[in-house]
Amino acid sequence: MQERVYALFGVFGPLLVYISIALSLFLSPWFSWESNMLSDIGHAVTSDAAPIFNLGLLLAGFFMMLYALTAFKKHAKYSSYCLLVSTFFVQLLAVFNEAYGELHYAVAVPHFLILSLTSIAYTVEKRSAVALVTFSVVMFSWLLYTLNIFNIGIAVPETVSKLVVAWIMYSAISIFRQGT
Repeated sequence: MQERVYALFGVFGPLLVYISIALSLFLSPWFSWESNMLSDIGHAVTSDAAPIFNLGLLLAGFFMMLYALTAFKKHAKYSSYCLLVSTFFVQLLAVFNEAYGELHYAVAVPHFLILSLTSIAYTVEKRSAVALVTFSVVMFSWLLYTLNIFNIGIAVPETVSKLVVAWIMYSAISIFRQGT
């Protein structure tokens, strides 16, 4: 029973990321997909939506950390260690928001890299097609952005990168169902 409760953190954490980003975007009519980063919404000085955005990241990171340390660790030991580090960086992103300049980027880059590593680890450890597909879509979006194939800003691949957590939710739902 307790494992099922912890599995819910693996669902609620990613949902909280999606909800806080969506709500923050709604409250930020100035935001442009061509010229802004998602982090612009979390800028503590210039964005009215920053408290929602940053609190969402902080709580989501905490929920996913609980999931990584409990139910997910029993399900995918090595992937859980990667997820634990990644979720710590999510929380650091909320604390060291874009108002902190270079420090924010020093936290953001490792977060995205470790989240990708987590997807690879889970793909290998559990032979997960879902993790492989979401990872591939994310990498393809970064490739399109890097090659400047479309007139998109960095917010687009950042947002697509949030798809990676779809496999985390999928794993959490699977763990939850196994506990019935």
